[in-house]
Amino acid sequence: MDTNQLKEMATQVRRDIVRMVHKVQSGHPGGSLGCTDFLTALYFNIMERKPGFDMDGMGEDVFFLSNGHISPVFYSVLARSGYFPVSELATFRQINTRLQGHPATHEHLQGVRIASGSLGQGLSVACGAAMAKRLNNDNHIVYSLHGDGEMQEGQNWEAMMFAAHHKLDYLIATIDYNGQQIDGPTKDVMNLGSLKDKFVAFGWTVLEMDGNNMEEVLRVMAEAKAATGKGTPVCVLMTTAMGKGVSFMEGTHEWHGIAPNDKQLEQALSELPVSSFGDY
Repeated sequence: MDTNQLKEMATQVRRDIVRMVHKVQSGHPGGSLGCTDFLTALYFNIMERKPGFDMDGMGEDVFFLSNGHISPVFYSVLARSGYFPVSELATFRQINTRLQGHPATHEHLQGVRIASGSLGQGLSVACGAAMAKRLNNDNHIVYSLHGDGEMQEGQNWEAMMFAAHHKLDYLIATIDYNGQQIDGPTKDVMNLGSLKDKFVAFGWTVLEMDGNNMEEVLRVMAEAKAATGKGTPVCVLMTTAMGKGVSFMEGTHEWHGIAPNDKQLEQALSELPVSSFGDY
């Protein structure tokens, strides 16, 4: 997709998100809306993907979602990029659906490689996948996405040391740097300090971008890809606004895990134009 198509798809994904969580009055719209531009660009432009789904991911790029509570955006992007029918989005968080609140592998949903939502584990998994690709002489990239509040989990720092020590240089970890988590701003819950300085000190190459600017996402992720294979893992610190695209949700932790009511849904959809891709 070109840039304009990506922007239109991102708007459609945002419509999917608010409709999905509204229908069941459950889910996590805030972080999902903030990460929409990145995941849309990743699946429709950046990653090298084979048709269909092979759990081993040999000979293609792979992605791991660590902050699994943003499943609405993940499911929407997976469906609209061809992993399963778009109509299945209507089953989000319902009994016996494959689209559980947090992605799970036992549901055998194509596109989902790990069960996620227990925060802090995704980078370890990504390291293992990057190591496996090296052993298999497969120089495709392992991508992962993490919340900034999630970086308060100690397991991340072990994985960061592991990745740098083993020179896992086909690994690109992106941090959703929105400054918000379930209980409030990250600076109040547990101040992260400078994540850039920390990753650099741990031996990573660090890039920064505005994750809600599609042109910048494409440019910086191209730089990240160009930085792979040079001896160090790559971190992209992605500044986003939680709730991006819906005015009353933007920039506050209050919409981390709350669904809009009928009136709020109507307002949200009025701010997200109907796209040519169409609602599910």
